[in-house]
Amino acid sequence: MRAVRVENLVGFVCALMSVAAGIPAGRVQEPTAIHPMIPRTWDDAAMATLEVPLANPIGSPKHVPAEYYYKIPVRPIYKSYPVYAPGHEPPGYQDWLKQLQPQVIWDDAGHRPRLETGAEWIKAGEIVFDAPTGYQGARAVITASDVRNPQWWASVGAQFAKDGTLPGYRYVIRKKGQVEVGSLSCASCHTRLMPDGTVIKGAQGNFPFDRALGFIYRTAPPQAVQSVRLGNYRLYGTPWLNPDPQARLLQMSSDEIASAHEAIPSGVQARHRASPFYPVQVPDLIGVKDRHYLDRSGLQQHRGIVDLMRYAALNQGGDDLASFDGFVPDAIPDFKALPAPDKLDPLRTQPDRYTDEQLYALALYVYSLQPPPNPNKFEAVDSHGLKIFEREGCAICHTPPLYTNNKLTLAEGFTPPPGAEQKYDILPVSVGTDPDLTLKTRRGTGYYKVPSLKGVWYRGMFGHSGWCATLEDWFDPRRTRDDYVPTGFKPYGAKTYAVKGHPFGLNLSAEDKQALIAFLKTL
Repeated sequence: MRAVRVENLVGFVCALMSVAAGIPAGRVQEPTAIHPMIPRTWDDAAMATLEVPLANPIGSPKHVPAEYYYKIPVRPIYKSYPVYAPGHEPPGYQDWLKQLQPQVIWDDAGHRPRLETGAEWIKAGEIVFDAPTGYQGARAVITASDVRNPQWWASVGAQFAKDGTLPGYRYVIRKKGQVEVGSLSCASCHTRLMPDGTVIKGAQGNFPFDRALGFIYRTAPPQAVQSVRLGNYRLYGTPWLNPDPQARLLQMSSDEIASAHEAIPSGVQARHRASPFYPVQVPDLIGVKDRHYLDRSGLQQHRGIVDLMRYAALNQGGDDLASFDGFVPDAIPDFKALPAPDKLDPLRTQPDRYTDEQLYALALYVYSLQPPPNPNKFEAVDSHGLKIFEREGCAICHTPPLYTNNKLTLAEGFTPPPGAEQKYDILPVSVGTDPDLTLKTRRGTGYYKVPSLKGVWYRGMFGHSGWCATLEDWFDPRRTRDDYVPTGFKPYGAKTYAVKGHPFGLNLSAEDKQALIAFLKTL
């Protein structure tokens, strides 16, 4: 059984959401809602048990101590401005930006948004959600020259919203006259652009992140190849595995590494601790407050709001400081010696972290996210689909009302260590999907969590590595054949790829399959 879920702050969270929505907070006392006790993000004992051990436990991370973490400088959050596609900027926009003075909104030196009401706390969390953590230079995913270059848009395949803006990215002024595009915010990965040009914040993102990386690598000068190799190995290396499936990154050319990333479609990412060879379907953050495990591999436990704060801290640079059996990602070029807190790796343009207060506001904002209105109304055909859902036993794993049982399933070939079933919620079965993501990466626990089916109508790229672009593709029995050409992610260098596993629903009649899919799209 998993550890008891910590919900001592649930009343505060509900009150904040009520205030933000204009709904009376009921019995929750307003002073508690306005003046919360901010939990400590980086607690040594909590960090030691936060993550599920890796499939090969030798590589499980040993995180830096709290004393080290809290010496890392706090990143200032600057006022930011929309990025427009070519031909959509207001007249004189760039000249106007160059005249602006830098404006710090939130730091640990006296700048802070108003935090007197529940709505203000959630709004402040949205500021953190949108705030970049990387700028021009080695950590930039895109640059100001990129977004003004039509060739970049055509090569990367980026799309813009109804108002002509690029969702998830913002201009930032850190020095007057210097206009930068901020990268690597939460919004960069968790903002979804819909076909009609509307934007869903917090949903599965669909910016072509890895194609943007490919553009960087292809346009880098020849002498930068070693930096490209080291930068990728920093993100993905697993030297304790023998053989190391990521070691080839240290031998590939820049164009080859670019091709590996370009094989990854929108909605899927080679995020750090995963791999361009085993990427991850970008998660939907809407409803995350009800999930017991975070990441496709169930890497981190989610027992309450402070665990979400820790997840954000780790994924905005904190876990790059950890030791994975002596491999320290931020210790470039040899990946061995942990640098001092104020002298972190040269790939960071500004070593920094969020404050606990900022992380708390961020978590409150994520908890407040609501799904967009579903255009798929429950009708007669969906009633038939519901009956099929029940008849086929789908609810065993995808249990209503969350449409997940919040358990971990086994990857094919993985045996949990003794005692794991007492610590974690494990359903001791495997659905036979590709095990590589959870056995051959730094996110690999040997498990896959059961995903929620809520919101599948606005998501895409199904399977933990996003092989199937649509639900119709996922329920197509041809996907299990060796000559299948995936509609989503197709591994680097492969012409065909069998998307095996999860056979449920593949043998339904066409009518039953259509009804089941129609029902799922109403969730």
